[in-house]
Amino acid sequence: MWEVVIDKDKCNGDEECVDACPASVLEMVDGKSEPVNMDECLGCETCVETCPEGAITVTEV
Repeated sequence: MWEVVIDKDKCNGDEECVDACPASVLEMVDGKSEPVNMDECLGCETCVETCPEGAITVTEV
């Protein structure tokens, strides 16, 4: 199981992570990325690599 955390202060709302996620874990909520399907997370960290602001962390739990 993986935990995805978005630092809302760093998130610029560009949706790059939402578009890049192969498992559709992230959605835009109030202009910021939000993990909504965390149990689908593959732990691939594509979202981390895509985020230009460094606002995403993925950790195994």
